[in-house]
Amino acid sequence: MWRCKYQRRQGQAKPEQNALTDSACAAPKCCLGRMDGLSQSPLGTLKGSCVWITLHLRSWSPVKYREQEAIRLCLKHFRQHNYTEAFESLQKKTKIALEHPMLTDLHDKLVLKGDFDACEELIEKAVNDGLFNQYISQQEYKPRWSQIIPKSTKGDGEDNRPGMRGGHQMVIDVQTETVYLFGGWDGTQDLADFWAYSVKENQWTCISRDTEKENGPSARSCHKMCIDIQRRQIYTLGRYLDSSVRNSKSLKSDFYRYDIDTNTWMLLSEDTAADGGPKLVFDHQMCMDSEKHMIYTFGGRILTCNGSVDDSRASEPQFSGLFAFNCQCQTWKLLREDSCNAGPEDIQSRIGHCMLFHSKNRCLYVFGGQRSKTYLNDFFSYDVDSDHVDIISDGTKKDSGMVPMTGFTQRATIDPELNEIHVLSGLSKDKEKREENVRNSFWIYDIVRNSWSCVYKNDQAAKDNPTKSLQEEEPCPRFAHQLVYDELHKVHYLFGGNPGKSCSPKMRLDDFWSLKLCRPSKDYLLRHCKYLIRKHRFEEKAQMDPLSALKYLQNDLYITVDHSDPEETKEFQLLASALFKSGSDFTALGFSDVDHTYAQRTQLFDTLVNFFPDSMTPPKGNLVDLITL
Repeated sequence: MWRCKYQRRQGQAKPEQNALTDSACAAPKCCLGRMDGLSQSPLGTLKGSCVWITLHLRSWSPVKYREQEAIRLCLKHFRQHNYTEAFESLQKKTKIALEHPMLTDLHDKLVLKGDFDACEELIEKAVNDGLFNQYISQQEYKPRWSQIIPKSTKGDGEDNRPGMRGGHQMVIDVQTETVYLFGGWDGTQDLADFWAYSVKENQWTCISRDTEKENGPSARSCHKMCIDIQRRQIYTLGRYLDSSVRNSKSLKSDFYRYDIDTNTWMLLSEDTAADGGPKLVFDHQMCMDSEKHMIYTFGGRILTCNGSVDDSRASEPQFSGLFAFNCQCQTWKLLREDSCNAGPEDIQSRIGHCMLFHSKNRCLYVFGGQRSKTYLNDFFSYDVDSDHVDIISDGTKKDSGMVPMTGFTQRATIDPELNEIHVLSGLSKDKEKREENVRNSFWIYDIVRNSWSCVYKNDQAAKDNPTKSLQEEEPCPRFAHQLVYDELHKVHYLFGGNPGKSCSPKMRLDDFWSLKLCRPSKDYLLRHCKYLIRKHRFEEKAQMDPLSALKYLQNDLYITVDHSDPEETKEFQLLASALFKSGSDFTALGFSDVDHTYAQRTQLFDTLVNFFPDSMTPPKGNLVDLITL
């Protein structure tokens, strides 16, 4: 008898469905794989599916499973060749189901009866009930960059938007669709201007030209910001100071909070180190836990006075540990010191890393970065509630092609709903590496599956002779830029940065981009399925009544085509040739014992079945493929 349980890996999201195990053995992956799509669909719709799965797994054993799959392959073969008596006899004798009853109904309506209207209704119901969700989740993302050209206010000239800069900071209020930008370095000096971009209005608004004059932070770069969306507050900490201006007073780590509703700044601390928090750092990371009203900051290089008495390791860079700030009590707590030990709960501080907070599983995710001259490629999570570190990857595996490359500037975002981490890998800060292999790449880490995938990569070789159209297609590789993510509307926003031009070292960028990661939508799949059904219906009509088929082509089939897609449009235009074909001109499908119509409908059925969860479908293979020649 099967029992259900799951084991949650520390730091990973809880699975949406349970794994099935027993004391002796585990079900094969093919069985478990068939359950994946069920958890994402309404219980009422898939109640029959769950019963069907349960009956098949309740008395599962390796031998019995192989026997059942062999019988299902036979059932599939008999039905494909229209051996009705053999099919019904075998099914009655074994009481083994070939597929979910919904697909049996689809086969009956489509292949046996040719009731195409009923088929479309069944497909539409399946889409609305979420049965295509598994298929959608398995499709690769396609990135779509768009350069944003904000509205300009008359008379303001170029002052109506942020200027060129790198080392700035951005946060986004996903509720109001507003991007906030503060500070940065323009190649000559630090900046103290504060901006808000409204996505809805496509317009920048300058909140302040100089925040220091409004009781806010001074001009700075390489600082960090985070936003508390619930309370509509923005926090900023840290900055970089040139060694020539460092002294005991300037090295104090000030800490500010900005209230969006009242448009006011508040100094929370003149020196966080004196309050039990981090010393003055730059290139650190900071995350907000709005639910518990906590801020977490990790890493960054500590700034020190050169030659000062208290700097006993002046030649060695110092790094900050992991701290937590209670926003309500305004108190700091050191959670982890910088450690070079290899203990299971030790973490190594660094700069230029990525740190993200998963609001649902309440874990911090940290990966990448640099420590002195060493580029780090480890990946770990920290459970903020249990104070536990989980090493996801120690970075020693020789699978560099399957993870983002080290030594390149990385900007990361997280989508707690999709359980995904997004990483944009850009230009290397290392001047020696900068000119070679320059490219942008976009990676996605699936938290549940513990796997990386590269959805986009642009080699610089293709841009040796850039044209205007290519430059407008996507942002050039860079570092010191900023990337934020609207998890509600599934859009990234990128601004500015340093293009790393050796011939123009002071050059900075002010371009603004949006990035959408696109998968086929439910509406797209519904339209596509209707197109496939109507295309087949047209081809059948063309053999019997060409005039009626032409009318059907011009009306019913026409409305299922995306005429903005050149490939779909071309395919649609070529369909008219079917009006002039004889029955012998149509391609045979290898089913010599069934008529052409039955074979064509079977092929369409097999195509439509691919969109349904594996748990509902017939076996993927064919009986004849088991015969070796």
